[in-house]
Amino acid sequence: ERKRQRRRELLFLNSSTRFSESEASISTKGNKEIRKVDVTFFELSTVLAATENFSTSNKLGQGGFGPVYKGKLSNGQEIAVKRLSTTSGQGIEELKNEVLLIAKLQHRNLVKLLGCCLEEDENMLIYEFMPNKSLDYFIFDESRKQLLDWKKRFDIILGIARGVLYLHQDSRLRIIHRDLKASNILLDEKMNPRISDFGTARVFGGEEILANTKRVVGTYGYMSPEYALDGVFSTKSDVFSFGVLLLEIITGKKNTRIFKDDDSSNLIKYAWELWSDDKALEIVDSSMADSCPAPEALRCIQVGLLCVQDRTTDRPSMSTVVFMLSNETFVPSPKQPTFSVRRTEIDTDNSSSGIKSSVNEVTLTTLNAR
Repeated sequence: ERKRQRRRELLFLNSSTRFSESEASISTKGNKEIRKVDVTFFELSTVLAATENFSTSNKLGQGGFGPVYKGKLSNGQEIAVKRLSTTSGQGIEELKNEVLLIAKLQHRNLVKLLGCCLEEDENMLIYEFMPNKSLDYFIFDESRKQLLDWKKRFDIILGIARGVLYLHQDSRLRIIHRDLKASNILLDEKMNPRISDFGTARVFGGEEILANTKRVVGTYGYMSPEYALDGVFSTKSDVFSFGVLLLEIITGKKNTRIFKDDDSSNLIKYAWELWSDDKALEIVDSSMADSCPAPEALRCIQVGLLCVQDRTTDRPSMSTVVFMLSNETFVPSPKQPTFSVRRTEIDTDNSSSGIKSSVNEVTLTTLNAR
């Protein structure tokens, strides 16, 4: 038991996760400063029993962190276990980051961390089980997307917005997620959205507005231009990602899909062109067109286009986004977006900024409105 306790302490010692002085919980043991983590530590034997020794029949999927398994505790509670792969590109820092952050967060639109297991060579995160998988499982599948009518999709959009607002403004910490995307939105038994995967999230200090990183993390198609190009991120980076996600939910199509013969076209450009031609309703997913009130859909599309503006100052805050989605208030007209991203299969170095990204090549393209 003492050996296990020591390993836990060493794991969270000198974590790179930043807390403000008022939020950091520090205790002294010997000459070491250890963060007190308010999280349950599961024994390995408990996790093995719950997952039937990581049975392939219990495997839910595979992510950058490693495989995810379904399990059932002795009290009948269903759990999801993220098991850190030894070949994972994310690793122990992301695990520490997630535990230290999400243990302090409580919101109906965030996934709940039940605890972690740090024994022998195993590093695992244990969450409440989400029976309806993730948002991308539904909206990008031609048959399953038909299960989501307009009301369900709007409720999901608003739930995600409220969850991000909580992270930015209403939680004990001020958090930028940095990897909002459809596969990181889990759905509970009532199809309520739960934001997940806080491995690359960042805590902002009291007066901090912008931050810079040489390690750009995130997902192709969802990254804001200032982050992808210069490594500069803020709450407005999440707003951009949310805008992409909103447009994907309404259209049932990925931002990375090619919409025309022009291979630089993406969902943002496609939505802008139709909106500027007063044909915005044409992008609404045909599988829910009959249940979709035109005024609500147009409002959502307009809010989505505002969120993906090039300049951070032109994007609304998440509190404004929630207000615009929840009320019949005036919504400003978006400006013409110019940002597009192309994927490459090799690492690229941005010579002007010195930032390396293994998943993206960024180009700026002027989109001419008709």
